[in-house]
Amino acid sequence: MAMEVTQILLSAQSADGNVRTAAEQNLKQFQEQNLPAFLLSLSVELSNDASPTESRRLAGIILKNSLDAKDAARKEGLVQQWVSIDISIKTQIKDLLMRTLGSSVSEARHTSSQVVAKIASIEIPRREWPELISRLLSNMTQPESPAPLKQATLEALGYICEEISPQDLEQDQVNSVLTAVVQGMNQTSNGPEIRLSAVSALYNALDFAQTNFENEMERNYIMKVVCETAVSKEAEIRKTAFECLVSISSMYYEVLEPYMETLFTLTANAVKSDEEPIALQAIEFWSTICDEEIEIQEEYVCDDETGTGAPHSHFIQKALPLLVPMLLETLLKQEEDQDQDDNVWNLSMAGGTCLGLVARTVGDSIVPLVMPFVQENIVKADWRSREAATFAFGSILEGPSLEKLSPLVNSGLEFLLKAMKDENSHVKDTTAWTLSRIFEILHSPSGTYSVISPTNLQSIVMVLLESIKDAPNVAEKVCGAIYYLAQGYEDAGTSSSLFSPYLGDVIASLLLTADRTDASNLRLRASAYETLNEVVRCAKIPETSSLIGHLLQAIMTRLAQTMEIQILSSEDREKQSDLQALLCGVLQVIIQKLSGLEETKPIIIQAADQIMYLFLQVFSCRSSTVHEEAMLAIGALAYATGPGFAKYMPDFYKYLDMGLQNFEEYQVCSISVGVVGDVCRALDKDILPYCDGIMTHLLKDLSNSALHRSVKPPIFSCFGDIALAIADQFEKYLPYAMPMLQGASEICSQLDINDEEMSEYGNQLRRGIFEAYSGILQGFKNSKAELMMPYAAHLLQFIEAVFKDKERDDAVTKAAVAVMGDLADALGPNMRILLKDCTFHVAFLGECFESEDEQLKETATWTQGMIGRIMVS
Repeated sequence: MAMEVTQILLSAQSADGNVRTAAEQNLKQFQEQNLPAFLLSLSVELSNDASPTESRRLAGIILKNSLDAKDAARKEGLVQQWVSIDISIKTQIKDLLMRTLGSSVSEARHTSSQVVAKIASIEIPRREWPELISRLLSNMTQPESPAPLKQATLEALGYICEEISPQDLEQDQVNSVLTAVVQGMNQTSNGPEIRLSAVSALYNALDFAQTNFENEMERNYIMKVVCETAVSKEAEIRKTAFECLVSISSMYYEVLEPYMETLFTLTANAVKSDEEPIALQAIEFWSTICDEEIEIQEEYVCDDETGTGAPHSHFIQKALPLLVPMLLETLLKQEEDQDQDDNVWNLSMAGGTCLGLVARTVGDSIVPLVMPFVQENIVKADWRSREAATFAFGSILEGPSLEKLSPLVNSGLEFLLKAMKDENSHVKDTTAWTLSRIFEILHSPSGTYSVISPTNLQSIVMVLLESIKDAPNVAEKVCGAIYYLAQGYEDAGTSSSLFSPYLGDVIASLLLTADRTDASNLRLRASAYETLNEVVRCAKIPETSSLIGHLLQAIMTRLAQTMEIQILSSEDREKQSDLQALLCGVLQVIIQKLSGLEETKPIIIQAADQIMYLFLQVFSCRSSTVHEEAMLAIGALAYATGPGFAKYMPDFYKYLDMGLQNFEEYQVCSISVGVVGDVCRALDKDILPYCDGIMTHLLKDLSNSALHRSVKPPIFSCFGDIALAIADQFEKYLPYAMPMLQGASEICSQLDINDEEMSEYGNQLRRGIFEAYSGILQGFKNSKAELMMPYAAHLLQFIEAVFKDKERDDAVTKAAVAVMGDLADALGPNMRILLKDCTFHVAFLGECFESEDEQLKETATWTQGMIGRIMVS
């Protein structure tokens, strides 16, 4: 059988398609018929030093893929498969894998260490395979253990730490693992392969070292070894050691004080003279320190007198006189073509990013350290100096006070505008980026420190509209500058009109930019349309409505033209789809803008038939990306046209139907759910003929374990929208909707609130549930309100549970208080007994009245009135 498995694995990699397909079928059949024997055979193959490397490699890959998957539902299925295998087979597989760690073939050792970790990730949290860690540690401590076995063992320990959580290991196990790993980093007794595996394992194990870092002696030893490893002869080892330091700076910031002098010397030397990958990690160390200190400053106001608050060691402030010159020096190390690639990450980019974080950390203190560098280099003949000076200036705009920055920007703005004609593309690229930062931070017409005034606005617009014709990378940054220039005039009172005279030229330039064919990628076109959206969104209407009306026609024409693109390949289809998505996005913004004012809404009403026809044509192209954008735009059109949207429903419903069933592409499904709400609000009772189909899909979606959880809260909100629209006609859906709502409220109490992501999801889910109840109660209020009486007690219990959770967000509080009012309003005196038994509502409303949120206070006042009315009636 071993020979047969070897041959099948080799055949599965054959260049001959027929041979390969047959072998793949054989493997699949073996796996489906007898999974335990299949996995055992693969383990035997991986462990067999007599087998070819190719067959062992594939055996390892299939083993790994049989234990883990990216998709959460599939992963859980694979875990259950492994758990259900007979223990004797699992023991044989694990023994073979442990033996393979000592193989003479490095690839087999490496794969085996990964598979060991995958099994460990399943079994260790279940308190199974208790001897694993001790067996691995014995490989490290046995005097006769060969170097390859030690190296593979360290790899396995590193992968295990990556796969499991700190609470899965006992502290004495953690101590032993850290001891083995740190000893593996010893330069005198171990070769480079072992030391690299050891320092990589330490990187993954740092999360487990909380207790060890609290012990000064242990911490000193770990830091000593990491710092020594950071100056090893081998570049890869040095890089990984610096990665450990970056991780330590984030996890254990509060204990770094004694080591900072050494760490500054290490990082400064690396930045100055080491290879770029190591220098980048050295800069990342300081960026991470900035992140920590920014977070402390934002979240905890540290009171030095009382000693309360988070520990703030002010490392950046203390290092400032040496740190800033080091970072400024990196800005001069640009690459010739770095402006052509947004994904480039080099010393100059990292240094500028870190400088920006330093500015956010220390504020005004950075300005006198950076400005001499800017003034000295901005006028030099060498392009690198001019670009570095501009980059430095742009990087420190966020952090220092507007009072400090405003005079500098005012005196330098004219210079920067002239620099948009610099002979060097790098300089123009960075100058345009710096201008966009200035407009984002220091452009507020009604503010004291705005750098843009009616006197310089014309020259600024002229420079930008000229520069947008420059090289694609420069034009893209100019789009960003126009974006923030337009944004500054949004809701700026009488100053909003200042930008209106330039709107026509700006729109024309952005449309020309979107049509450019000289860009090697599609980023410029996307930037031009994104900027166009912001220009429209911030425009002052009705004074610019005629221009926006003309733009509406131009975009509709462009969207119609996309239907005529010849599709010869999947690439053509993708290009068509991307362009349609961008154009639908512009239409959505225009529809929202013009329908927001009764005076301009007729422009949309008159064009609605043509717009809807285009959207339906876009749907017929069957692309999920376009589907999303067109759906969103249709939601806006439904809001604009109101009851008039009914005539589009017969043609549109089939696409809405498809969207609601598209649980694989969950964003499409989620957007479709949102559009159901828009259409309900537009049509009211006219949505009724479509409700059976919609409710069927929504209920199926809720029951579908494969659907991404983020779609479920909007579905509950959608129940409320439907109930509000069709009122007492929702009765027939109650037996199906209510168990779903009650089940979801039970799930809320089981979520891990210590997990930030799950806590956020819990808030979304509770808000969705409350919105559903509010819609249903309001829908039944005028007739059949008694249908909700059997569910009132459960709902009150749920509200009380939410009241007791002090981690809830404001939106949940508002929704909970609103639904209490809806209960009292809809059910009237019937609620009196329940409310007498549940007195928590008094404290809940009291809490709301103490809030600074005026809307919440208004809702609480209304709810108090509703409850008061039934208690005295």
